Amino acid sequence: MRILFTVNPGTSIFQSMVPLAWALRTAGHEVRFASRPGFADEITRAGLTAVQAGRDFDLGRVLEAAGEDLYEAARAGLPSPWDVAHAPRNATWERMVEGYARTVEDVEKPENFPIISGLVEFARQWRPDLVIWEPLSCAGAVAAKAVGAAHARILWGIDVFGVAREKFLRLKEQQPEGEREDPLADWLGGYARRYGGEFTEDMVTGHFTIDQFPRALQSEAPGLDYLRMQYIPYNGPSVVPGWLWKKPARPRVALTLGLTATDIFDGYTVNTQDLLDELADLDIEVVATIADSEKAKLRRIPDNARLLPFVPLHVLAPTCDVVIHHAGPGTLATVARYGVPQVAIPYSFDEPLFAEKLAQAGAAVWIPNGGATGAAIREQVVKVLSDPSYAEGAARLRDHIETLPTPNGLVPRLEELVRRHRTRPEPAADEAVGAGASVAGATAGAGA
Repeated sequence: MRILFTVNPGTSIFQSMVPLAWALRTAGHEVRFASRPGFADEITRAGLTAVQAGRDFDLGRVLEAAGEDLYEAARAGLPSPWDVAHAPRNATWERMVEGYARTVEDVEKPENFPIISGLVEFARQWRPDLVIWEPLSCAGAVAAKAVGAAHARILWGIDVFGVAREKFLRLKEQQPEGEREDPLADWLGGYARRYGGEFTEDMVTGHFTIDQFPRALQSEAPGLDYLRMQYIPYNGPSVVPGWLWKKPARPRVALTLGLTATDIFDGYTVNTQDLLDELADLDIEVVATIADSEKAKLRRIPDNARLLPFVPLHVLAPTCDVVIHHAGPGTLATVARYGVPQVAIPYSFDEPLFAEKLAQAGAAVWIPNGGATGAAIREQVVKVLSDPSYAEGAARLRDHIETLPTPNGLVPRLEELVRRHRTRPEPAADEAVGAGASVAGATAGAGA
């Protein structure tokens, strides 16, 4: 089969998709990874083949230009309409229509418009059997529709998109004929018609959804087909430092606050100096992965703290007794995979909901970001270290994760679903050979 992945530029989201791409590749399938041109180096560093589609667009600069209000809204949690996954009381018709209209203009169009035309052009030439797209890259659904490919969403977080859509559709059915406004369907439908089709609901939620989180940490939309698999950490090219070869002499506490805080926002929301000072007199070893820009703000580094810009988390986490983090999906899922208790300090999008679910599973405590002082975090670290129930909860969650299929184990199921959902017939053997030669020739010409 030919499998086309699509992703908007975003390192953590892309890295969550890499293990499945390699599982399909090593199963003998052809894999391409499409994104905007400036993201190609990130893709090729993972050993995958990049397709440069469309033109570059810096969403971070747009957020910055929009001003502090938009930053504060993003840090407040989920925007409408997706917030209904965390606050069902917000599921009113007027509010959700307005929310969809705003996210189409502020998120869907800016993220996808630059790539759609080029992506469809490539898909029409290469003719993928399956397109796998992350929830903010619905350009993948448009391309799949244009060539009759099966297509699936791959989740990098809680399925707030599917949950919101299911609630919206129920409300839509209750409205009088002629008053069933649907900004997202109207926008996607325009592209479907441009490329010879009509809007169908799978353009919003895929023919099926690949979910990298256990049910305890997820929210599901009724009626959608979810395929669960284990989250396999990939942190990019990395080296195991020598100090990590040895077992720590004292309890090890890791601190990581994610890439988004410094790559998109204007820094950490936690006072790092205050936190390190509060942990300084505990009989622990603190390993903090802190961006150089944030480290430069520190006035002192306690004796029990080791500060580095990067350590592969899948190597560090198994050596830890507690991990303090921002409840980012990749960080949370990596730590959960190794059965380590967590202290979560969520600050944006679905992180507060993730933190709540992690605590409900007995594997963590969490602190609302506004109350995450150094003293409050210290108190929770001491609590988790001294109460064995958190380690037990983390172990239960790890054991459940290990019952899920690996990416390699999911491949046969994906092959089956492609046969079910692909709408164009499989080419005859001689046609397939000819198509492969055509693509090979086009690729050679492009590289000349």
